[in-house]
Amino acid sequence: MQPARDDPLAAEKGIGALSFSFVEPAEAQTWIDDYYATLDSEACVPAGFAVNPQIALTIPMLCHASEEEAIERGLDGAHFFGYSLGHFYVYGVQRPARTNVWEEFQKNRALFGFNREIAAQTGKPLAATMKSSGLGALRGAIGTPDQIRELLRGYEAIGVDQMIFVMQAGRNRHEHICESMELFAREVMPEFHERHDAQHKRKVERLAPAIERALARRAPPRVAPEDYGIRSVMKV
Repeated sequence: MQPARDDPLAAEKGIGALSFSFVEPAEAQTWIDDYYATLDSEACVPAGFAVNPQIALTIPMLCHASEEEAIERGLDGAHFFGYSLGHFYVYGVQRPARTNVWEEFQKNRALFGFNREIAAQTGKPLAATMKSSGLGALRGAIGTPDQIRELLRGYEAIGVDQMIFVMQAGRNRHEHICESMELFAREVMPEFHERHDAQHKRKVERLAPAIERALARRAPPRVAPEDYGIRSVMKV
């Protein structure tokens, strides 16, 4: 999959799109609409000999029967993951063998959208980013099975095919992650699994004409010369 971006490259090439940004369903809806509109246009010329119209989004996740315990077990790890991405790719200065990213995170997290107090609000519907007084902080699917189920329904409704959960980050504990996955599989996943086959069938039927037209625009496969070969690196 190609990362989802402002340009329609993934759809133009007929490949799946992966968003590594933590976005709400309403924001993701615009990306998805653009993706399928491009797929159904003359701009779509597949890179391969099949079209893979799949959309995947990434959010943090930690599932527990107690919302407070889910926050305690998963929020700091999720925030450290997001902060680390920013540290290494956007705003950080890394001094090899000297910089302690965890300590930097503890001091500066609130400045970069990882305010624990805002994200740890309880009793509210989950969102990729929790809001308070105009400010936002990363939260994602860190909560109870009921809360996570409701959040995922929003992504499902706009046509997201896959959700990729970030769990193994920061100081999150292995046993807590395993418990979270077991609870999620037991209490959240079955509802979505039951609908998957029927939804996939409808999607395939809906996109079939666009995919057929796109594949017709692709150049036929090239034929290698009969004497084509790859020489070994070593010379005898």
